[in-house]
Amino acid sequence: MSTVGGSGGVEQQLIPDSVSTSFIETVNGSHQFTIKGYSLAKGMSPGKFIQSDVFSVGGYDWAIYFYPDGKNPEDQSLYISLFIALASDSNDIRALFELTLMDQSGKGKHKVHSHFDRALEGGPYTLKYKGSMWGYKRFFRRSALETSDYIKDDCLVVHCTVGVVRARLEGPKQYGIVLPLSNMGQGLKDLLDSEVGCDIAFQVGDETYKAHKLFLAARSPVFRAQFFGPIGNNNVDRIVIDDIEPSIFKAMLSFIYTDVLPDVHEITGSASASSFTNMIQHLLAAADLYDLARLKILCEVLLCEKLDVDNVATTLALAEQHQFFQLKTFCLKFVASPANLGGDSMHD
Repeated sequence: MSTVGGSGGVEQQLIPDSVSTSFIETVNGSHQFTIKGYSLAKGMSPGKFIQSDVFSVGGYDWAIYFYPDGKNPEDQSLYISLFIALASDSNDIRALFELTLMDQSGKGKHKVHSHFDRALEGGPYTLKYKGSMWGYKRFFRRSALETSDYIKDDCLVVHCTVGVVRARLEGPKQYGIVLPLSNMGQGLKDLLDSEVGCDIAFQVGDETYKAHKLFLAARSPVFRAQFFGPIGNNNVDRIVIDDIEPSIFKAMLSFIYTDVLPDVHEITGSASASSFTNMIQHLLAAADLYDLARLKILCEVLLCEKLDVDNVATTLALAEQHQFFQLKTFCLKFVASPANLGGDSMHD
């Protein structure tokens, strides 16, 4: 428990022992109700209504009520009435409402009656029981409605939005267990490095890299076909790779197991930008060869970020060769910009 003390009229800041916050908010939802054959609905007599299907918002059921001849006999059918009603067996539900008669001309001049706009004035509306309503007995004068853009092909469209008021309380968590970050990638990388359970070896130049067929097949459609496809060979235990450099193949294997690009500078032994770009270009080609979709996109992103006058030609050639359309487009836009190629100093 905190204590507060002070002297000389200096006010001390109160430090609470615990805190909590109540959030009062609305759960919103909407429903569109179409009335076709409006002219046939006239003459039902005041108080008679056409009801929408029941819809759910905030865990409660609602329905729209349309009165073609108005709700009150006193209005002598001069107005249409429009209401939203609680259709659940519930009590004292607080909510905000909006009823909109849609302009069907495409001009967007909808007829809107909204409780949301005046929520701060009187607060949300409370529906006491099932059947309680909110709306307008004189929503629109009928003579004006029938010559307006709200009717098209004898059809009316009503849009209703309901915002159910909810309160939720947030306080400090009462448990002290910390959820650790996922270490699946590191666990699989350790498995690769330890060579435990490996059943395939790749001879890449002077280097040999061991791996697990099942995991390679799970990550690469090419490896899956090679080991488990109709013409694949599941009994093979050694494969010679001639068209990929050892460091590139090692980096690709690391990504297959961890889904994370390894430290390129560490692999190349160089901190230069050109070495980084060169390796990513080769890694992109390898990713394309083994159909590693995410690695391909990751390499394309990195090449776009590092694109400059020194590497745009080789990057564009790579994009052309392997049909990397997004990378090619980016290279062409780069080349087309005089600012990138020092266009101010160039002459015909």
